[in-house]
Amino acid sequence: MNDRVTKPRFARIISNLYQSQIVKTIFALFLMCLLLTISRPNTFFTVKNMFNVLRQASVNSLIVCGITFVLITGGIDLSVGSVAGFTSLITAIAIKSDVNVFIAIGLGLGLSLLIGFLSGALVTWIKVPPFITTLAVMTTFRGVIMVLSGGQPVTILGDTFGFIGTGYIGIIPFPVILMFLATLVVAYILKYTKFGRHLYAVGGNVEAAHLSGVRTSYTTIKAYMFSALFASIAGMVMASRVDSATPLAGDGAELDAIAAAVIGGISLAGGKGNVIGGLIGALIIAVLNNGMVLMDVPVFYTNVVKGLVILLAVVVDSLDKIKKQ
Repeated sequence: MNDRVTKPRFARIISNLYQSQIVKTIFALFLMCLLLTISRPNTFFTVKNMFNVLRQASVNSLIVCGITFVLITGGIDLSVGSVAGFTSLITAIAIKSDVNVFIAIGLGLGLSLLIGFLSGALVTWIKVPPFITTLAVMTTFRGVIMVLSGGQPVTILGDTFGFIGTGYIGIIPFPVILMFLATLVVAYILKYTKFGRHLYAVGGNVEAAHLSGVRTSYTTIKAYMFSALFASIAGMVMASRVDSATPLAGDGAELDAIAAAVIGGISLAGGKGNVIGGLIGALIIAVLNNGMVLMDVPVFYTNVVKGLVILLAVVVDSLDKIKKQ
């Protein structure tokens, strides 16, 4: 009797695992690592290179942590790269002006929340489409960066600030620890808090969510504020890693973040996805970039391959939706 009950239950567990987008993404990551280990056995699968891959993934993963909030609501945030560049530049200018480093970081993070609030307010209160809103914010602040910096990097930011991007705790780089901590925090928020449940409700059906008592505007604005906040943290990591806030910092970061999110199973249509999948997607992109460098593939082919990977992920997601209908 027990065997007859246990076997179907076991079969359902296996079936659920097979259908899980996260499991599929983990398998894709494992397969990529296996192929690169076979083709580059002495250079890819080494402790030094594994930490290098994690370092490369950390900035993108931090941005993914924030943009996940917006994508789940059914929106999009193209401004994350500019927010990362702008707030890290403001922080760098403040540090160079002898402002306490922690106050300078707080200033940058505070400005990011203000920008996120502005984007969310335009989307919810003025009803400007998210694509147009965040495209305008992206363009505006990319221009502000050039005006404030004069096209020149702000350098020599000091050891305290530098620890964010280059420090270690034990043998583990601090950005890697920051990446995993941020992912765990976001995963907790999405799964165990009222705000997380409201995000999925808004992304699933905003009208139904509103009728159910969800404060949809408040939820959406908070999503954009979180997106900007995590983008700012990623910008701090970028600036501290090279001891310089450069005018082009974060340029194109939004594309990598959206790519990682899509690869990780976060739907662009909203209402579906998990930040763990986004983390794995960021690792896949980092492994892809690292592997192509190790194989001496010209850099301009990287975007071609990345675009095909994104297209494949979207096609797979669309086919899954068609099967469920």
